[in-house]
Amino acid sequence: MIFSLVVQASPVQSQGAETALRFARALLASGHSIHRVFFYRDGIHNGTALASPPQDEANIPAQWQALAKEHQLDLVVCIAAAVRRGVMNEHEAKRYAKDNANLAPEFELSGLGQLVEACLVSDRVITFGGRS
Repeated sequence: MIFSLVVQASPVQSQGAETALRFARALLASGHSIHRVFFYRDGIHNGTALASPPQDEANIPAQWQALAKEHQLDLVVCIAAAVRRGVMNEHEAKRYAKDNANLAPEFELSGLGQLVEACLVSDRVITFGGRS
């Protein structure tokens, strides 16, 4: 079965991002495929290269990167949500006259069209986090 995941939870404010990560691992271990992981709203913070949690806490952004590298996952960060929250790649940093980019390796910025496409090609789309 082909899955896509939508992560709307920050890696530090709730369990949503970590739950999504564990779910992704379980899917892959069970032989399913993941078409795309789309990070939206506060979930875009999973894509920052600047996360530095204490040693006794999980580094969720780094774990997403490792999983993506190991399984060639498509990690897409919503560009509008990311720029609004100060997460940018080199191109956007230059466009907005910022000194540095902070989008982590293995993540890419793109628009909601990527989410729509993921919904069309996936058998299931599962959302983690979000607002009540």
